Formats: sequence, structure tokens, C-alpha cells
Amino acid sequence: QTLLCCCHSPSSLSDHTSVSRPEPSMHTSLQRPSGPQRQLAQQQTQKQPWARVQHCHCGRAQRVAPVQAVPSSQAPQIMVNSAAGKMGQAVAEAALRAGLEVVPYTMTAAVQANKLFSVGDMQLASVGPGERDALIPELKAKYPNLVVVDYTLPDVIHEMADFYVKHRLPFVMGTTGGDRARLLQQVKDAKLYAVIAPNMGKQIVAFQAMFEHAAATFPGAYSGYQLRVVESHQSSKKDTSGTAKAIVGSLNGLGLNFDVSQIELVREPAQQIAEMHVPETALNGHAYHTYQLVSADGSVMFEFQHNVVGRTTYAEGTVDACLFLSRQVQAATQQTLFNMVDVLKAGNMR
Repeated sequence: QTLLCCCHSPSSLSDHTSVSRPEPSMHTSLQRPSGPQRQLAQQQTQKQPWARVQHCHCGRAQRVAPVQAVPSSQAPQIMVNSAAGKMGQAVAEAALRAGLEVVPYTMTAAVQANKLFSVGDMQLASVGPGERDALIPELKAKYPNLVVVDYTLPDVIHEMADFYVKHRLPFVMGTTGGDRARLLQQVKDAKLYAVIAPNMGKQIVAFQAMFEHAAATFPGAYSGYQLRVVESHQSSKKDTSGTAKAIVGSLNGLGLNFDVSQIELVREPAQQIAEMHVPETALNGHAYHTYQLVSADGSVMFEFQHNVVGRTTYAEGTVDACLFLSRQVQAATQQTLFNMVDVLKAGNMR
């Protein structure tokens, strides 16, 4: 994906005009007896182009370059759980940009059930826990290439995994938290097709994989060095970044001795702006990480950073994971459980 803005692109591209892609098709919803499902079934297709405009860290608009649509015969149909959240919304929008069919339903908590959530120029009807089981047969009949995306909450990660396993729903899970070993073992034992990863940003995962490769190839290369890790996320994120934990694990393989409890979390907006240099416009959605290694005598210092504004990079990576998983399902591969490194190694990304 290419983000164009006057602060880092040729002057000819600095007009900030949005790029429109062909209008996504509006799909008739499944018939439900009442509530938002009935409203959804009655909505009409809006004959307007769907455009995407975001804002750069400079505060001005930036345009998102269109991505190549996937042939309909090969394309998965995407159901996003939950589109009530910002990450879910971002994934649904990314799927529409890719020309994929987005299922007009989203599974939510009971307090958000029977509501409509707008994504682009379509609406998704929320389905609470009490209605989920009854909806699945209809979904499978109407959407034979269904792939579910999970960006729910850490508190319900095992509940959602149980549901996907029960109904044999291939899924891509970017939700963090929970007992990861238990989650992975459950899905593996069930032989259910899934991509599970705490970070769906393709380039960030590649960055992480480089450290894993270095640790395996050059064990102990940084013995005696001291490590400092600082990560900043929006204040609503209370737990430590899973990506930071994973990179620390790889750095320890290079000879360091650093516990993940030593990772410094920055969640106060004033500190994020002053010390981490997070743009004020990105305080509600960012991921800024710094890893600093200093030799024992202080004469050598290495510093690595990956700073992300917004959620687009994760959303686009999630769509790539959906496309990858759909191909595995159609090919009936022996391996069924994957992570984002598998997605990167396969190539064929947009």
C-alpha cells in the first residue's frame, strides 16, 4: 500500500485529492426475523464511489493508493468480528478496498447486539452471543468461501476460538492476550484452518523475523550488551505489546539477559508527545517502539525503531492473511495452523 502526502512525496502529488476505487457491490443480507437484520435486508445500494482519505502525521490529508482486486472466483468472503471496534472497522474497509465481499454481519458483545455499524457505504448488522449459532448455517450456505477475522477482546479470545472450532470456521485472529499456548494447541488439534498472530503488519513481522534469524544464526553476538525497550501505544492499551515481547525474545537469543517485565510502557499523552515524538493527531492510534543496545563500556550503541501511525498497515496485512488462508483451504493443505511469517514466506501479497 502506498500512502501519499505532501510532507514526503513529489509536489505533483501534494494536492491531497482522494483516490476512489470502483464501487463495492452491496450484498443482500440474510433474512432475519427482526431487529437490525430486517433493516439491513431493506437497505438499497447507494450509487456513489467509495473513497478513502486518511491523515498523515503532518496533520494533512493523505490518500491511499488503490489495491488490485482479487478475482471473484478465488476471493474469500470476509466476516469481521467485531466491526464495532476501530481495528475491525479498519479491516472491513481494507477488504472493501481490495474488492472483496464483506459479509454484512459482525459478532459483538451482548450490549452491542441488534445495532448497525457503517463501513464505507454499507452497513453491518451486529449479532449477539445468543443469535450466533442459529446464524451459522445460513452464513455457510450463502458464503461458501467464508473467512472470519477476529479482532474482539482478550477477555473473550478463548470463547471465540471455541466458537470457530465448533462451527469449523476458518479464521484470522489478530486479537492479543489469552493463553497463547492453549489457543494454538486447541486450533492445531482441531485441524482448523487459521492464521493466528499478535501483529498483522507485514513489514513489522518481517522486521521481527530478521531478529529471529539473527538469533538463530549468530547466538551470543551481543553478549554483555545492555538493552532498553520503550513502547508507546494509545492509552486504552493496558498490556505490554506482544511484538515487543517477541523481539525481546529474539534479542535474548543474541546473548542479552532482559526480562519482558523491564519493557517500559508509555501511555500518558504528554509523555508520548514530548519523549516519543508521537504526533498529537495519532495519540488515539499508534505503536512506537524503540530498542536500544549499549555495550558494557558504553562505547557502542545500536538503536532500532518501528513507529506506526494509525491502523492501516495492520488492516492491509490482515486482508493478505485472509487471502493466504483462503488459498490454503482451497488447496486442502496438510498444514492448517499458520502465522504471519508463513504468510510472508508464501509471497503473493498485494
